[in-house]
Amino acid sequence: MEKSKVFYTDFRADWNENVPQKLMRLITTAGIGDIDFKNHFAAIKIHFGEPGNLAFLRPNFAKVVADKIYELGGNPFLTDCNTLYVGRRKNALDHIGAAQENGFNEYTTGCHVIIADGLKGTDESLVPVDGDYVREAKIGRAIMDADIIISLNHFKGHECTGFGGALKNLGMGCGSRAGKMEMHNAGKPEVDQSLCIGCARCMKDCAHSAITITDRKASINHDNCVGCGRCIGRCPVDAISAPGDEDNNILNCKIAEYTKAVIDGRPNFHINIVMDVSPYCDCHSENDAPITPDVGMFASFDPVALDIACADAVNAMPALEGSVLGEREHIHHDHFTDTHPETNWMSGIDHAVKLGVGSKEYELIKI
Repeated sequence: MEKSKVFYTDFRADWNENVPQKLMRLITTAGIGDIDFKNHFAAIKIHFGEPGNLAFLRPNFAKVVADKIYELGGNPFLTDCNTLYVGRRKNALDHIGAAQENGFNEYTTGCHVIIADGLKGTDESLVPVDGDYVREAKIGRAIMDADIIISLNHFKGHECTGFGGALKNLGMGCGSRAGKMEMHNAGKPEVDQSLCIGCARCMKDCAHSAITITDRKASINHDNCVGCGRCIGRCPVDAISAPGDEDNNILNCKIAEYTKAVIDGRPNFHINIVMDVSPYCDCHSENDAPITPDVGMFASFDPVALDIACADAVNAMPALEGSVLGEREHIHHDHFTDTHPETNWMSGIDHAVKLGVGSKEYELIKI
């Protein structure tokens, strides 16, 4: 079988060609023009970044992609779906406001922002998936209404999946609120009341009214809880923890199945920007120090090969002092596993290959 082609360029630039111009050359050389964009709607799936986080992709990258799609006769729009947890992206109005605060608007990017699953995260399309875990994926309707899917991804670490790249942005990112609930349907938090101080910070941050305070002790109603884990990070005394029944391997596999639902049967193209390689998701309202130096920009028609190529490239970089990775023992020969030892990012890759989403075998072509 022929290896998937992954195109790559570094961030070196001079007066002859700046980084946005290199990105334009990259996606052009990688063959984005082979897609028929003429009079077609093209969804550019991106993460706008939770305000307070500064590791998200700059709008300049999105403008390059939108400009290329316009050049090819298409109608691009930037899109993402709402979040489960309380934050600035939990409904479409706040989400658009957060995107604008982080610089994403029609003037900076050249195209409009559409929140794919609507005002409250309930506007979804049900997409059949012949998966091991998902039978009917719940995808933001605007994403499924698009003719073409382009993923523009910040490649970085992730506390549940090891890293976040094309598969994570497409699978989890395109899920409606119910879709995200399905992917996170296990691992509901529990409170150790012997540690709880009754500060109610967890209750204030719960989007689903699942937490109550009685006699200065928190308790969680699992009938209301969606298992997003926001309360775990909010607790100042670590009194809230997951029960350990969530398997990150299953989460990775569900993300792969949702990715298949998003791209199956439609033209799709994928871009990973490997810079500010933070250890945690851009959904955090903060970002920790990068774990490695910046690497470069990658593009491919194969999201699996793209993610593998980026993981290999990051793993070839040195760990940065002062980062989470720099403080850890490097016993796994893998930066993402060393950063998050409880994860196994290959589980999602292998499942995506099994589903026919892409290939692990790639040819890296540097431009």
